[in-house]
Amino acid sequence: MKQFQYTVKDPLGIHARPAGMLAKLAKDYGSTVITITKDGTTVRAAQLIKLMGLAVKQGSVVTVTAEGPAEEEAIAAMRQLFEEHL
Repeated sequence: MKQFQYTVKDPLGIHARPAGMLAKLAKDYGSTVITITKDGTTVRAAQLIKLMGLAVKQGSVVTVTAEGPAEEEAIAAMRQLFEEHL
């Protein structure tokens, strides 16, 4: 299992566009489960509606976790997406 914490910098938080990007990326890693946790609530990153339901705002701290056969690559890709778009 690999994970990192990230403080969201985007003024709109995780809104529709970046949530869609996160869900698409998570689906690309099929058998590797990627989750995002905020304030004790954890959802799979591939589930767009649940991801948006976390209501992540600017300044929120989230924990991103990848577990499975491609966890190294998945966590690196998620970290890059967060840093570039959130």
